[in-house]
Amino acid sequence: MKPVTMIVCGGGSRGTGHAAQAAAEKAQIVGVAEPREFHRNHIARTHAIPAENVFTDWREMARRDRFADAVIISTQDVMHTEPVEAFAAKGYHILLEKPMAPDEEGCRRIIRAVTDAKCVFAVCHVLRYTPYTQQLKKIVDSGAIGEIINIQHLEPVTYWHQAHSYVRGNWRNEKESSFMLLAKSCHDIDWIHYIMGVRCTEITSFGSLKHFRRDCQPKGAADRCLECKVEPTCPYSAKKIYCGFLEKGNKGWPVNVVVPEPTPESLMEALRTGPYGRCVYACDNDVVDNQVVNMAFENGTTASFTMTAFTKSEGRQTRIFGTRGQLTGNSKTIEIYDFLTDKVTTVDTYASEGTVSGGHGGGDAGVMKAFVDAITHKDPSRVLTGPQETLESHLMVFAAEKSRHENRVMRL
Repeated sequence: MKPVTMIVCGGGSRGTGHAAQAAAEKAQIVGVAEPREFHRNHIARTHAIPAENVFTDWREMARRDRFADAVIISTQDVMHTEPVEAFAAKGYHILLEKPMAPDEEGCRRIIRAVTDAKCVFAVCHVLRYTPYTQQLKKIVDSGAIGEIINIQHLEPVTYWHQAHSYVRGNWRNEKESSFMLLAKSCHDIDWIHYIMGVRCTEITSFGSLKHFRRDCQPKGAADRCLECKVEPTCPYSAKKIYCGFLEKGNKGWPVNVVVPEPTPESLMEALRTGPYGRCVYACDNDVVDNQVVNMAFENGTTASFTMTAFTKSEGRQTRIFGTRGQLTGNSKTIEIYDFLTDKVTTVDTYASEGTVSGGHGGGDAGVMKAFVDAITHKDPSRVLTGPQETLESHLMVFAAEKSRHENRVMRL
């Protein structure tokens, strides 16, 4: 078959990763739009994109007659709606980075655009596509633990990831990006919705920016890590986090977000002058660092979700309580306890591969494979995160955040 061709709108970390996954699925990257020279040229060189298909602004690319089958839209959260509308009108199939948009109006505009265009549309709720999730879903749907009564789900953000992305980084400030539950954990609300398989009817939430605030700054601390006497005792030290990664040979994420081509010298200069060298207690962040969400579903089942910054690096943790058993998972291994036999069965969802392959436990590869297959076979049902599924889970997230602000139960 003729390979699927794609263009990239937004060539940062996610756009670069999606382009690589597309190439692994034998798709061809034939265009890119990215304002930053290094990132734009990196994608152009990597995929041998002709000069006439390299743009500094996505609008220039959208004005061209359609020259590819699909577009990967991986701009910042607040910059999703207009590109989707423009490229859908041109007839492109669309892979959209999550979240769809930072507000309900933007999400509904996106849904209208892709529905009217009748294009293949996939949102990168990548957790649905992991081998772990697919095996867990089969186990639950098989009735192995009976009917689901309750789900408990934990998103352990990791202390340094919170500091990197949500205190110092691109998703620290709601006006510049989106609120924390949408930016980081719409994955998880969508995952709970997917596993439950029924509509959520009521939702409530509590959360706060508890720690990463000016009034929590240690006495004597400076506003930049490289100028701080307290820095050696601070777990959130930029020097400790980023130099630590580089010393271990990691020149990829998150170090390459601080400086595109990291060396000890370039990294120190970036920490000395750039946003990632700021004290975590002296940034312009306003997103929460801890949040809980409680959900009720139309069949009488319930779920609870916790997002917290204050964890070690580990996978999401889940317990599912059923009428005939309990399922416990950690994003890799699934343990099933049977009430009738009192036996425990353990499933290693990556045993056949020997390792967790790719970003997000294989989810990045999974969503791209589904997207390419859907285009190739003209079968949108191969996408697990199409328009309606994604809109429903986004509406849950918006309702939860409204509940947090208004201190009341929201009915969907």
